[in-house]
Amino acid sequence: MSVHEIRSGTILPARREDIELHTADGLTLVGELALPLDRDPVATLVTLHPLPTAGGFMDSHVLKKASYRLPALADVAVLRFNTRGTSSPRGTSQGIFDAGDSERYDVAAAIEFAEFHEDPALPHRWLLGWSFGTDLTLMHGLDPSIEGAILMSPPLRWSRPEHLQAWTDSGKPVSALVPEHDDFLQPPAAREGFAPLQQAKVVTIEGGKHLWVGETYVRRALDEIVAVVAPDRLVDGHLPTTWDGDVVSSGD
Repeated sequence: MSVHEIRSGTILPARREDIELHTADGLTLVGELALPLDRDPVATLVTLHPLPTAGGFMDSHVLKKASYRLPALADVAVLRFNTRGTSSPRGTSQGIFDAGDSERYDVAAAIEFAEFHEDPALPHRWLLGWSFGTDLTLMHGLDPSIEGAILMSPPLRWSRPEHLQAWTDSGKPVSALVPEHDDFLQPPAAREGFAPLQQAKVVTIEGGKHLWVGETYVRRALDEIVAVVAPDRLVDGHLPTTWDGDVVSSGD
């Protein structure tokens, strides 16, 4: 074995399985579940991707890299899927985009899949939304089986004060990762927008933009995510940047 630097395209070992989610309104959605290779997960991310009409899908790069790295580096399970009408190399989910309304059934189906998954069980389930996915999280993700939410580049576009109030009333933790130069909602406006959600923690991502382009920002995102869901997996606040062992792809 040799030591590999973790690059943009590095894929670390994991158990990966194609999955299907079945919604209450009769649709089949396609996705993937990535699990630690030889251990049970210590936490679970149910991910919700950016806006599909702007190119968002289950392979949006931070979500894909979370699935490539976190099962190995942090023992975190990562569930990704395409919301209704969205396509990726994994396939196309049935249905049509509904601007966050009927997607409530997609969110519920993903949460239910994670809650009742066996062999292994998927513990400590958190929602991880990015952009449009943060609105889905705030509007439709407040479920008893979910421990809390992590919001990347939240635009607060579709979610309303009543959704923030419901999360406040729940007491569940919410972390908002807000890039300094975000296209839609920058940190000062985010702090104002999230004020009704009393327990929300707004984290400024210095130098960052809405799409989190560049390995520096991917690593920052994954560090912040793991700090919430599995903090004991970090070393001095960071995930490892090298891997001592076999890799699926070195990223070279």
